[in-house]
Amino acid sequence: MTRLAALLPVAATGWLLTFATTGKQPAGSRPFPLALPPTAAVAAPQAERGPRERISLNEGWRFYRYGPAATPDSLIYDVRPEVRNEQDSKAADSRPTEAVAVAATQTVLKPWILPTGNDFIRDPARRHARPAGNPGGHFPFVQAGFDDTQWERVTLPHDWASKGPFYAGEGVPIGGGMGRLPVQGVAWYRRKLAVPATDAGRTFYLDVEGAMSYAMVWLNGQLVGGWPYGYSSWRLDLTPYIKPGQENQLAIRLDNPPASARWYPGAGLYRNVWLTKVNPVHVGQWGTTVTTPRVSKTAATVSLRVAVANKGASDQRVDVATEIYQLSAQGEKTGRPVARLPLATATVRAQATDTVAGVVTIANPRLWGPPPTQTPNRYVAVTTLLAQGKALDVYETPFGIREVRFEPDKGLFVNGEHILVKGANQHHDLGPLGAAFNERAAERQLQLLRAMGCNAVRMSHNPPAPELLALTDRLGFLVLDEIFDCWELKKTPLDFHLIFPDWHEPDLRALIRRDRNSPSVVLWSFGNEVGEQYTGEKGAAVARELYAIAKQEDPTRPTTVAMNYAKPDMPLPAVADVISLNYQGEGIRNGGAYAGLKGISTPPLFPAFHQKFPGKMILSSENASALSSRGEFLFPVYPGNSAPVADGQGGNSTTHQVSAYELYSVDFGASADKVFATLDQHPYVAGGFVWTGWDYLGEPTPYYSSRSSYSGIIDLAGFPKERFYLYQSYWRPELPMAHLLPHWNWPQRRGQPTPVHVFTSGDEAELFLNGKTLGRKKKAAGEYRLRWDDVVYAPGELRVVAYKHGRRWAEDRVRTTGEPRQVTLAADRHTLQATGEDLVFITAQLTDKDGRPVPTAANKVAFSVEGPGELVATGNGDAANLVSFASPAREAFNGKCLVIVRARKGAAGTIMVRAQSGGLAGGSVSVQVR
Repeated sequence: MTRLAALLPVAATGWLLTFATTGKQPAGSRPFPLALPPTAAVAAPQAERGPRERISLNEGWRFYRYGPAATPDSLIYDVRPEVRNEQDSKAADSRPTEAVAVAATQTVLKPWILPTGNDFIRDPARRHARPAGNPGGHFPFVQAGFDDTQWERVTLPHDWASKGPFYAGEGVPIGGGMGRLPVQGVAWYRRKLAVPATDAGRTFYLDVEGAMSYAMVWLNGQLVGGWPYGYSSWRLDLTPYIKPGQENQLAIRLDNPPASARWYPGAGLYRNVWLTKVNPVHVGQWGTTVTTPRVSKTAATVSLRVAVANKGASDQRVDVATEIYQLSAQGEKTGRPVARLPLATATVRAQATDTVAGVVTIANPRLWGPPPTQTPNRYVAVTTLLAQGKALDVYETPFGIREVRFEPDKGLFVNGEHILVKGANQHHDLGPLGAAFNERAAERQLQLLRAMGCNAVRMSHNPPAPELLALTDRLGFLVLDEIFDCWELKKTPLDFHLIFPDWHEPDLRALIRRDRNSPSVVLWSFGNEVGEQYTGEKGAAVARELYAIAKQEDPTRPTTVAMNYAKPDMPLPAVADVISLNYQGEGIRNGGAYAGLKGISTPPLFPAFHQKFPGKMILSSENASALSSRGEFLFPVYPGNSAPVADGQGGNSTTHQVSAYELYSVDFGASADKVFATLDQHPYVAGGFVWTGWDYLGEPTPYYSSRSSYSGIIDLAGFPKERFYLYQSYWRPELPMAHLLPHWNWPQRRGQPTPVHVFTSGDEAELFLNGKTLGRKKKAAGEYRLRWDDVVYAPGELRVVAYKHGRRWAEDRVRTTGEPRQVTLAADRHTLQATGEDLVFITAQLTDKDGRPVPTAANKVAFSVEGPGELVATGNGDAANLVSFASPAREAFNGKCLVIVRARKGAAGTIMVRAQSGGLAGGSVSVQVR
C-alpha cells in the first residue's frame, strides 16, 4: 500500500464512476454559453517506459509503388466514379455538385474496413459487423516469405511524391490544382515487427497518425482493418494477429486517387506510426478528458475523466490515481506534484470500458494564454492504473488552464483579456519537404508567423498532425481545428464525399477525442465552404447532425462552419455557435475593380450577420486571398487599394508571376489593405484568418501551369514577401519598423515614374532619394501604407524615416547594387541533434562585391554537404519553377534560394555545407551535430 499512500490527494473533491458502454454522453444543449471552460490534450507522443510502451515504427520500411504502366492489384476499398474532363483550374469558389452513384461489380474490402470505426459510432445498431473471410490473405505482398529486398528502403514520415518529378503542361495525370507531383496511385509499405516472447499476454495497437489514403493493413497475412480518410489518426488492435516470440510481417496498402483534392494532399505514410504495448487493462485510446470549469487567478478547478479499457477475459478491479505537475517551457515535468486527485476504484468488466471522473483544485494556477501579453503555461496529469499495488498503466495528459469567452459584441477573450484574432490559414504541406511531417519544419513555420504578429492558426481544411498541435500548445497559438472540406456534395470527383456517409461520424469523433485536451484549440470547425450551403434545409440537416456529434464529444467548446455563400436568412448559419465568414465580411466581387466579375457576388455582410445573430460571435475565417510573387514588381501599379490579378494589372501570364506591390488578389478576394479597413470598421468582429500564412503546394491561382500557390505571406521556401511587413505593421503596432518597396535596381526605368510604397507601424514618414526629400506623408483613416507613386527612378539610395506621434520611430533603406559576385550562406541555427529528424534551413543569398544582396539575381547555385548530414531538398519560392525539390542545384529566385539539410541519426560532428555558382565566389557554413 506504500505506492497507493503516495498517491493520496493534496486537494480534491469526490469521484464519479460511470459505465461507458451505456452510450450516455454529455449533452450539447443550446443555446451555447458564452463563457467557456478551458480544456486540454494529449500532446505529441513520446517513447514511454514501464507498463506502457510506445515504440516508433518509422524505420525499417520497404516501399513499392506500381508504375504508370502497371496494373495495380484488385484489393480495392470500394469502386469509384470514372473521372472525365475534370477541370483542374476551376475557381476555388465554384459551386460543389452532386455525387455520382456507382454500383460495385467486383469484390471490395470496405465491409472489412468499416468495423475499424466502430469505437467512434455512438449508436450500437449502426456499428459494423466484420464479415467472415480474409480478403487479400493470399496476396504475395502480405506474406512473410515475400522477397521485398528490391523495394525501396524508406524512413517515415514518407511522402512518395515530394521528390517529383513535376508534371508539366496540360493533359497530365496531376495538374496544378494538386501540385503537379505524382501523388496518384497504389503503393505498399512492408516491415517486420519483432515481438519478444516476454510480451505474451499484452495488448498491441498500431497507431497511425496519418496515411494518404484508403489505408488497409495486414499482419501475418491477416487483414486487420484500415481507415480511408488520409488526414485522420487511427488505431488498429493487432493483438489477435500478433505472434510474440516470432518475427511478424506488417503490410500496409495505400490507394491515392487523382482528382481527390483541391490542393496537394501528399502521399504515403506521411506522419508517424507507432506500436503501443499495454496490459489488457489500460487507459483507452485518447482516453482522458481534462476540463477546467472554474478559473481565476487564485484557483482553478480541474476535472479529469479517464476511460479504462479492459481487453481481458475477466473483470478487473482497478485503482485509479492521478498526480498533476507543472511543465517547463520545453515540456518537462518540474518539481513535486501541484495536486493529486483522490484515489478511485472501479471494477471494469471484461471487453468493456469504464469511465472514472474526478475533480481537484489547483491554487494560484499558471494560466495558458497567447503571447506577447500572456504565457502558454502547461501542466501534465499523470494517471496510474493499479491492481493489488502493481502499476498496470501510466498515462500522461498534458493540458493548459485557461478561460475563454466568445462575446458577440466584443470578440474573443482569453483569461479576461480581449485578444484580436490575428490568424493565418495553413495547409498541411511543408513546402520542399512535401507533406511528410517534420517537427522542426513546422516549428519554423510557426516562428515566422509569430514574428509577423500572427497569434492564431486555422487548420485548413483537415485534421493536423498531433505534433503540430503540441507545438501550438507550447508556443501559445490559438487554433481553429477543422476537419472537412466537403460533405455529401463534391468539389472534385474523388474527394471526401465518396466516404462521407460511412465515415463522417468516426472521423469527427476521432478528431475531437484526439485534440480535446489541447489548450490551443479554442474552436471546432466541421466544414469549409461546403456545397450544402446551397441546399437550404437539406444542407442544414447535415450540419445539425455534425453539430450534435461535436457537442456530444466536447460540450465545452463552440463549433463553427466556414461560409462563403450562405446568407443570414438561410438555415445553415443558424446551426453553429460562431459565425465564420469566408470573404463575405469585406464583400465578394463587390465594387471597384471587382464589379462585374463572374461568380459569387456579395456586399460586405458583417452588419447583416450581426443583426440576424446578435448572440453569436463573428469571425472572418478566411479573408484577403491576396496574391504575389516575392521580389517581382510589375508596372503599371494599380492606383487603388485592391484589384483582381490580370495581365497589365499585377499579373504576367507569360512569366506566371504576380506583382509584389501587394495590391492584387483572386477574383473573390481582396488586398490586405481592404481587409484591414473592413475589420477596423466592424470592431465586434473577433478578427480573422488570412488566406494564407505560407504558400502551399497546389491551387496555383491564377496560373495553373505552376505548382504552388501565390497567396502566402511567406513563400514556399520560407522567405517573407513584402506583404509580411504590411501585416507586421498592422498586427504589431508596438514594434518600431519601416519597410520600403520596391528594390532599387531598375536600369530600364531610368527617368520613368517608379512608385515607392512604405509599410510602417508609424503614422507618418518622410522619403529621401539620394539624400533629397520627396516629402513627408501621414496615414489617413483607413490607410495602411504610404505611397509615393510619382517617384522618378534614378540609381542610388532610397531611404525612409518613419515617425509615430511626431517622434522618430524607424527607418529603412534600399540601394542600387552591382552584379552578383558571390554566394553567401546563412543557417537558421548552428546546432542540431543527431535524431535523424532535425533540420537546418540555409539561405543562399547572391551578393555584389560590397556584400549587398542583389534583388534580381537568378544565378544557378549548386550545393554539397560534408560530414554527418544529408541534403534533403532545395527551393527558391518561385511558384512556376518545376525543378525537383530533390535537386542539389537550383536557380536563385530574385536573389535567394534555400537548401534543407538533415543531421544523420546517431552521428555527431560538423556538417559543412558549400554553395557554388559559375563565375562567382562560393560560400560555406558549418553546423554542429550533437
